[in-house]
Amino acid sequence: MKVRFLQVAIGVLILCACSPQKEEKEQSPKRPNILFIMSDDHAYQAISAYGSELIETPNIDRLANEGMRFSNATVTNSICAPSRATILTGKHTHINGKIDNLMPFDTTQVTFPQIFQANGYQTAMFGKLHFGNNPKGVDDFMILPGQGYYLNPDFNTPSGDTTIMGYVTDVITDLTLTWLKEKRDEEKPFMMMYMHKAPHRPWWPRPDKFAEFTKKQFPEPESLFDDYKNRGTAAKTAEMNLLTHMMYSHDSKIRPELVEKMGDKASPKVEEFENGFYGPYGRATEEQKALYDPILDSINNWFEQNWPSLTDEEKMKWKYQRYMQDYLGCISSVDDNVGRVLDYLDESGLAENTIVVYTSDQGFYLGEHGWFDKRFIYDESFKTPLMVRWPGTVKAGAVETEMVQNLDFAQTLLSAAGIAPPSDMQGESLMPLLVGDREKWDRDAVYYHYYEYPSVHMVKRHYGIVTEEYKLVHFYFDVDEWELYDRLNDPQEMNNVIDDSAYAEVVDELKAKLTELRVKYKDSPELDSLFIEKYRSLQVEKGNDFW
Repeated sequence: MKVRFLQVAIGVLILCACSPQKEEKEQSPKRPNILFIMSDDHAYQAISAYGSELIETPNIDRLANEGMRFSNATVTNSICAPSRATILTGKHTHINGKIDNLMPFDTTQVTFPQIFQANGYQTAMFGKLHFGNNPKGVDDFMILPGQGYYLNPDFNTPSGDTTIMGYVTDVITDLTLTWLKEKRDEEKPFMMMYMHKAPHRPWWPRPDKFAEFTKKQFPEPESLFDDYKNRGTAAKTAEMNLLTHMMYSHDSKIRPELVEKMGDKASPKVEEFENGFYGPYGRATEEQKALYDPILDSINNWFEQNWPSLTDEEKMKWKYQRYMQDYLGCISSVDDNVGRVLDYLDESGLAENTIVVYTSDQGFYLGEHGWFDKRFIYDESFKTPLMVRWPGTVKAGAVETEMVQNLDFAQTLLSAAGIAPPSDMQGESLMPLLVGDREKWDRDAVYYHYYEYPSVHMVKRHYGIVTEEYKLVHFYFDVDEWELYDRLNDPQEMNNVIDDSAYAEVVDELKAKLTELRVKYKDSPELDSLFIEKYRSLQVEKGNDFW
């Protein structure tokens, strides 16, 4: 009897000892899925979560409301392909080779999708990459060649090239959802890159958005008619002014033959832009053209009847409205389609264990300082939207003001998945900020370097250091000028205070810190000179006349 009792007691003890271990194993967290969403040239000023007065973006806003919004997210080099190269490698562009859209990417570089793939993640990429048509480390992909087309886009795929009829933002989303629904291995976590072409130039909305947004009028930025009087040579000589550099056919949907008839000199090279008016329109089917024609005809008729009598100020205002109508119409489609994907994550139950990131490859000017495009270290170009949703880990509705960069994305995603980032990556994991452990975050400044000059838009080469309080910039090629901006007291960056004695100590401190950052990130005057000569050779080889 005693023996039987002892046996039962031992059995109960064994069960008690084993059961918690089994329960712990069953409840151990799965590795998170990752959905990385990136648009092209999506300005933070065009997201309502960032306080936009231009457009409502309720679906993108969900990620800010349900996760963290970064108010000082920035890029290392504000131009498309270099930004993407930095995101993929976690390295500055002078390290990965892609310093501009012309110089080649160093294909020996390891990208973070390769690391995810090697660690058991299923990987996929759909949309715009902008350099290279065979991305490394992805199990499945459909990539737009180069810039891609808004209408009936072509795609590079593992099995060959194909064309898909429809509007590019819808098509990329369809491909993404098909993969999630039909091709995903449910036994593996996934790392999906869902990458929009929109709202890249030339801004060509879907027909319904075109009709809707051409009826809207938008508030003008305070600095639309900026005269750059308190800025340096670079701002005064850049070729990105709405009035004098935005082309009618390429950007405003005016037929090239009409521009020629009107004798306006602002679009002298419009016929050279394959993706101008007849780029998207020429790819349209007759059915698609029938949807666009009434709106296009209305714009062109107005232009022909009114343009000759307009003052330069009226032309500037008209161009700004046309720009916003088309640009924001493209973004509205992005927002709708982001909503489609977020809805599927909710419906399928995937949302609970999926990190969703929304960002852009850089910022963009929406008429501030009279400009469009990007490239400068100034905020509208330098800052980029960044929102991260991770249920159960990232506090809903959180706002982070620390200086972060696209340089950090690779390390952050790898760390979130429990994968040790390679030691040669140059960014920092954002995990301390995402989980609210700010004491473990010690960065106080970020480094920026822009290279593509002389080239389209003629933004001079420059590098700089940016903190939450200040921005120090050195324009170093064909000029030698420094600029300092007080980001807190001059948020529109209208006054260069480099020669103001009140800031002398700040200048000295920032110049010393900038030198330290150049050393830390392995940048140098010698590299600057080397890249200038390489770039000059490539330009001459291609027959470009910038030199």
